[in-house]
Amino acid sequence: MRKKPVAERGTLHVLSIESAALKGNPPGDPHVRELHVYAPPGYDESRRYPLFMDVVGYTGSGQAHSNWKPFGLNLPERLDVLTERGELGDGVIAVMPDCFTAYGGNQYINSGATGRYMDYLLDEVVPLVESRFSCHGDREHRAIFGKSSGGYGAMVHGLLRPDFWGGIACHSGDAYFEYAYLADMPDLLDVLSRHEESVEKFLTYAWKHEKLSRSEGMALMMIGMAAHYDPDPNEPVGFQLPVDLHTGEIRWDRWERWLEHDPVRLIDSHADNLRQLRGIYIDCGTQDQFKLLWGARQMHRKLNDLDIRHEYQEFDDNHSDIDYRMNKSLPFLYRSMA
Repeated sequence: MRKKPVAERGTLHVLSIESAALKGNPPGDPHVRELHVYAPPGYDESRRYPLFMDVVGYTGSGQAHSNWKPFGLNLPERLDVLTERGELGDGVIAVMPDCFTAYGGNQYINSGATGRYMDYLLDEVVPLVESRFSCHGDREHRAIFGKSSGGYGAMVHGLLRPDFWGGIACHSGDAYFEYAYLADMPDLLDVLSRHEESVEKFLTYAWKHEKLSRSEGMALMMIGMAAHYDPDPNEPVGFQLPVDLHTGEIRWDRWERWLEHDPVRLIDSHADNLRQLRGIYIDCGTQDQFKLLWGARQMHRKLNDLDIRHEYQEFDDNHSDIDYRMNKSLPFLYRSMA
């Protein structure tokens, strides 16, 4: 039963994609993936539609956003409602890729320790969808959006690849890493101390157990961040952590490798890239439990100082269950493309 019935529903298509970019990835994650693609109500091949890509938060995957959701709307249902309201014109083609990894999620960048996920999305997923569906097929009509790690991915794609994307929406995205990640390092060390201060032994444990505690899940996520931000093929696990596993001392040289990926810092060196985008949307809850509000405010201030047009909002909520914020971002992206 839908929470908000609509007169017409779009169609969810389930495709399979075999990825050359992901084949042989270090964790051994699948290179054949399921790909969910939404076509709007009244889809007409004689028309051209914008392409919107949904990149989800850590521990999620694209299929999760097309699943039934109690007391709420999944992404296809939300797109149906927004289209019926006239906020998305004739509708959009929405892509929900599977980028899940053995580390519990994805930051949507290329990494020697996780795989070439940016290449996967840009060189394989989008071309496949645009060959099967009636899309404009140009950067001016492509947008990428997401929350949390997905918000980070959207922001970084906008910073690095304005030649490909025309619009981005970052909901509560990872930014200002000093607050987003450093505070979780002592908890990671506590977990690793129960596994002889060994990342390898913890990963062996984590990958064998069907259920992890919250602290173990957070430890796996922090390890995943290291795999994305500081790959090192000379290390047994393929990456390095920015802390000494026995004393907890911050390894500033390794931490600097993380900071190279921080959107707050990337704005300084990639401002001209952001100026090429047709639409930039950023928001964050004022009660965000992962302390991401401060990174959002810093991005907002920098964009203002650089005179880069964008939409910025804060809202009275935390980090969890905030998909309703898409009611703001998706119409904004559509208007930017129109």
